[in-house]
Order: sequence, then structure tokens, then C-alpha cells
Amino acid sequence: MWRAKQLWRKVCIETSVELQLLMEKWRLLLAGIIFQYIHGLAARGVHYLHRPGPTLQDLGFMILPELGKERGYISESLFTFIFLSFVVWTFHPFVYHSKRFYTVLLWLRVLAFLVASQVLRIITFYSTQLPGPNYHCREGSMLARLPPPKSVTEVLLINFPRGVIYGCGDLIFSSHMIFTLVFVLTYNKYGSKRFIKFLAWVVAIVQSLLIVASRKHYTVDIVVAWYTVNLVVFFIDKKLPEMPDRSSGSQPLLPLNAKEKDGKFREDHHKLLNGKTVDAADRRQRVQVNGKHGEDANHIHSNSVVNGTVDD
Repeated sequence: MWRAKQLWRKVCIETSVELQLLMEKWRLLLAGIIFQYIHGLAARGVHYLHRPGPTLQDLGFMILPELGKERGYISESLFTFIFLSFVVWTFHPFVYHSKRFYTVLLWLRVLAFLVASQVLRIITFYSTQLPGPNYHCREGSMLARLPPPKSVTEVLLINFPRGVIYGCGDLIFSSHMIFTLVFVLTYNKYGSKRFIKFLAWVVAIVQSLLIVASRKHYTVDIVVAWYTVNLVVFFIDKKLPEMPDRSSGSQPLLPLNAKEKDGKFREDHHKLLNGKTVDAADRRQRVQVNGKHGEDANHIHSNSVVNGTVDD
């Protein structure tokens, strides 16, 4: 019962901190989410331009046997597992003690990586439309060509999710690999389990092979995604301010309000902001995220994040 109360108190305080961050950054988060729709709209639009034709010669198709329509769900199932696992992990600071980041700030970075990669993807697949290798994009399939839209509403609704699953023409480069690699790279930097980091890269490789085997993309779509997303994350990450350090010596990210200045709640709030657990028995310091030490360095980073500035 005591542990349940402590956990509930921790969740409540962590939620209050994240809500304050959300009020500061909601516009950027909303912009990133809206762009996900724009990306889907662009992919739907290129389907109207798609013209089926002979499947291009592809090294991956020569090596990997086709899974076929009946087993095409395998790659989608693995992607769903990757997506849901990452989302759950980003919210684990609400429950577990090993807090190395703020969830709102982490998703800001993730959306920045996704948007930059998706902009490049839209440019490339509109530049040249390749004949889709998937079974529903081949000559003779009723889904290979989209009839001209009857209204603007038909285009804007993008027939979700069917229009996304059975899209054609948005090939170079793979959207599934954008999400997969962004998630893996993010966990590789902010995650704490070495085995899971290794496993994540293995899963990314398996996902690449399954996409080719299911003929959802050409091999070039996967190859381009691997080096493009890695480069995008590398350069964007250099431009963004470092995540605040939640170790015991850091300054609080946000000021306390009047309610939080009273007694035990204030003490708990300080502990959680600074990366400590509410349980007094747990005195271990949090592992630093950005490798910088000292109150001054972290205070600078914290202020830059809250104020929305970028340190070049």
C-alpha cells in the first residue's frame, strides 16, 4: 500500500512537470504531428501519378524470396511492434526511477528528425515515380492506378488507413525505415540497456530485409533510408539544444508554483526534477545524458530548452 502511494505521488508530480513543458512546447509538437498528415497526403497524391509497369531489376529481389500476399503482414507486424515499443518506452519516466529525459522534450527531437527525413522523402518520390513492386501496384491490379478524385475532400481524407497501406509510387525512400531508424537512434542515445540497443539494431536489419522480401520497396529505397536518416539525425541533433541533465546536481528545469513550495510536496518535486526517486532509500545518482557535469553547464542547457533557444 505504501509503495502504491509513493508510485502514485511520483506519477502525479512527473505528470505536472510534463504538462508544464507541454504548455511551453505544444506549438512545436502540434506542428510535427500535423506534418505527419501532410506526409500522408503527399504519399496519397503521388499514387494518382503512379503508372504500373515491369518490376525493375533488383539485387534484393534476386537474393530474398518473395513472401507473397499471404505473408506480407509479417513486416507490418514487426513495424507495429517497433512503433508501440518505442512509444511505451518514451513514457516510462512516469513510472520507473531511471529517468534520463523529459518525455515532451524527447518527442520534440523525434518529430524534428521525422519531419526533416520526410521532407527529403517527399522531394525524392515526386522527382521520379517508379513502378511499384508490391502485388497491389502491378499491372492488372485495380489498386495500381487511382481514378481522378471526384472532390477535394476525397484527396484530403487520404482514405486512411487503407490509402496508406495500399499506396503506390512513394518509393524512394522507405517511410517504415525512417520511423524505425529514428526510433533506434533515439534509444541508442537516451536508452540505458546495452542489450536492447544491440537488439534494436538487429531488429532494424530484420525489418529492412522483410520490407524487401514483401516487395513493398526496392532495395535502393532501404539503402537510401539507412544513410539518409542517419545523416539527418546526426546533423539535426547537433543543432538542437542538449536535453537537460536529470542527475542529482542539476538545477530544476521549471520553477515551483505556490502549491509546490509547501513541505513534503516541494521536497518530492525537487527530487523528481533532479532525477532522484521519491523513495528516500534510493540515493543513487542518475546517469548523465549529455556527458556534461556541474550545475552551471546544466543550468545553461535547461534555460536554452525552456526558452526555445538553440546553442550553435
